Amino acid sequence: MASDADVPVFRLGLVGAGRMGQTHLRALADSRDVAVVAVCEPIAELRERARSSFGIEAFASLDDLLESSVVEGVLIVTPSDTHVEVIATAAAAGLPILCEKPCGVTPDDTRRAQRLVSDAGVPLQIAYWRRFVPELQALRERIGNGDFGQLLSVSCLQWDGEPPSASFRARSGGIFVDMGVHEFDQARWLTQSDFTALTARASLPVTDPASAGDPDSALALAATTCGATVLVSLGRHYAGGDMSSVEVFGTNDHVLNLFLDPAEGERAQLEALRRQATSFANYARGGPCLGATVQDAVAALEAATEAAGQVSRSTG
Repeated sequence: MASDADVPVFRLGLVGAGRMGQTHLRALADSRDVAVVAVCEPIAELRERARSSFGIEAFASLDDLLESSVVEGVLIVTPSDTHVEVIATAAAAGLPILCEKPCGVTPDDTRRAQRLVSDAGVPLQIAYWRRFVPELQALRERIGNGDFGQLLSVSCLQWDGEPPSASFRARSGGIFVDMGVHEFDQARWLTQSDFTALTARASLPVTDPASAGDPDSALALAATTCGATVLVSLGRHYAGGDMSSVEVFGTNDHVLNLFLDPAEGERAQLEALRRQATSFANYARGGPCLGATVQDAVAALEAATEAAGQVSRSTG
């Protein structure tokens, strides 16, 4: 039987070298399982930064990267509203795909992506990195084992240190689609249940006049098939840096986990991204998909778009 040392490093192509693309590059710089060997990025400054900082081949277009034949799979980190277009190109080339969340900005976008990869016969995993945080994996196991007794409430918080640029917000789908999908996916995954009803509210828009219509904070409250309630709290102003936490209440136990702590910077995220890429490489080579599926992405986007619609109707 081959040992891990006998398994060749998986050669990954990065599509998009913006803020999140650079985060993935940092995460995978020390991986022994997956190496980003090429990047495609239309903006010359970002392309050159990736080339010079990480010593990888850089291409101006996806077609150029694909023609180079240097990669075994692609990681899509382009703006959310371009995800399906890039998936179509990569799927036509027969390459396994790891796509950053949310995989489009509507459930129909994600369903189209599903049809594209099904027709092409290629694997597609959605990059919900929370599923690869060890503390959250242990929490999910405890919930599944019944350690909390009757599950009563799950609160998922994500507050960023500062808002992204107005140009990013304009293409992201808004706070529930950009940020909230992480919490909706996390809640479904932790509780192993689905949402049955949802209500949402938002703060009055907005500190950046150029981002009118995209609130700086929002809340959603959902009922689930397991009987517990789920609270999602989102915001773009958290002193000290990016923060994410989860709190679970049951009849037998309670846990509060600050798994993304501003005091530790991006450590937890980078470690999870590295574990996620290793899992994807195994999936691309014929193993099981241990990350988020396209169906998971559809469910998260359905909740996000329902929440966004309620906010829009209440403020319109």
